[in-house]
Amino acid sequence: MRVLSYKNRGFIASIRLLSTSSTSLRNMASLTVDSLNPAILKVEYAVRGELAIKAEEYRTRLKTTGHDLPFDRIISSNIGNPQQQGLDQPQITFLRQLAALMEYPALAELAPGVFPDDVVQRAKQLQAEIGSIGAYSHSQGVPLIREHVAKFIEERDGYPSDPKNIFLTAGASAGVSLLISMLISSPNSGIMIPIPQYPLYTATIAQYSGKPIPYYLDGSSDWNTSLEEIKIALDKAEADRIKPKALVVINPGNPTGALLSEDTQIELIHICEKHGLVLLADEVYQSNLHKPDTHPFTSFKKLVSQLQSSVPLVSFHSVSKGVLGECGRRGGYFECTNISPEILALIYKMVSVGLCPPLQGQIAVDTLVRPPKKGDSSYPKWKEETDKIHAALAERTKIMADRLNQLPGVDCVNSPGALYLYPKITLSSKAIAEAEKHGKQPDAFYALQLLDETGICVVPGSGFGQREGHWHYRLTCLCPGVEEYVGKLEKFHHGFIEKYGI
Repeated sequence: MRVLSYKNRGFIASIRLLSTSSTSLRNMASLTVDSLNPAILKVEYAVRGELAIKAEEYRTRLKTTGHDLPFDRIISSNIGNPQQQGLDQPQITFLRQLAALMEYPALAELAPGVFPDDVVQRAKQLQAEIGSIGAYSHSQGVPLIREHVAKFIEERDGYPSDPKNIFLTAGASAGVSLLISMLISSPNSGIMIPIPQYPLYTATIAQYSGKPIPYYLDGSSDWNTSLEEIKIALDKAEADRIKPKALVVINPGNPTGALLSEDTQIELIHICEKHGLVLLADEVYQSNLHKPDTHPFTSFKKLVSQLQSSVPLVSFHSVSKGVLGECGRRGGYFECTNISPEILALIYKMVSVGLCPPLQGQIAVDTLVRPPKKGDSSYPKWKEETDKIHAALAERTKIMADRLNQLPGVDCVNSPGALYLYPKITLSSKAIAEAEKHGKQPDAFYALQLLDETGICVVPGSGFGQREGHWHYRLTCLCPGVEEYVGKLEKFHHGFIEKYGI
């Protein structure tokens, strides 16, 4: 751009501004929604969708004086984010102490006697392996931590695990996205997903221009996986000329909290064998068990090994759930079973593009798979903290399910696992008509009114997928003050059916 020379610098600045603005407008015009990858327009993520956005707007309004909202706080029941403000699940002391020493090793000398001996020793061991956590690690994850993950898997399942087959990730979501992106080889590639499902799967499949192949879970049977529904889904995919590439199983379930029996898991393995499917096992809630005596967790890795099956299996785990709840650290891993060296090399190439997973997330994974043991200095406190969290989640889940089931038109499974309940709600024709009038799905209309009146943010079932004519919402069991919380749900529901009928 040629700028005229005048003594009036302000005038020159104005000419520059006008010229720059004109150029900016032309550049902005070249970047339009139509100029972007059309696949991203199909991506939806209900967990942080319309309701969550509106809840944040209300949260901001609550900070202003003279607001006219009928509640004094937002209750974030829409996402499994245990340490979010307002939920305030306590941090596990062992992890936070270890993270502090890894972040600033000099603390061990500056505060002698403050950190338990086992924390100091763990930090020294990891520091010797990692060095500064400000540096990149191995792209697959710190080798020593992967060795610890392998040992955890071996002790859990009773079968060998190879650190070379383990990839540390920025949360389980990063691993899921990577595998789905690699499996979708054409627009006709299909990924089988449970309905209802965690929206990560539909969002990722849409992002990479694949096809979701939904199979319905059985809401009338505690959300069990229906083998018949999987067969129906496979037949429909064949009729639609969609090539199934993988079967996603979420166990324990999200949003349902259901836990698979070993017999069902074995049948799913056989289905994958028969149809040449990769089994993607989302097992991030494996330690969130409210009834472990009657509803224990069994990994797919254990059963694949026990059966000596050759089915390709990728198993995912995370530090975001369980009792750690360290969502913001972005730590997780996946293990590959029956995956060829050539494919492992390609996976390694792809993770190398991102250089490495976050180091603090990797350290959290080490804590996940290697918690304090009996006899360690930190064990009594760790045991007290983890037992308290497990007990609180189990108690809240039961209270909420019992109370919700007493409401007219509500049917709620008392989930044996995960962090959620997924009640089914009966909505009247009047309510459905009013929802249509506002351009909303009926359960979204219900959930929006719940937010407007109580400050409780949930996720409508239409964001997870559901049978036609069925309506649900998902809420977490993370909220403290469960009596007040459920009391607000009850009061709202009674008011809603008084207004719209049932």
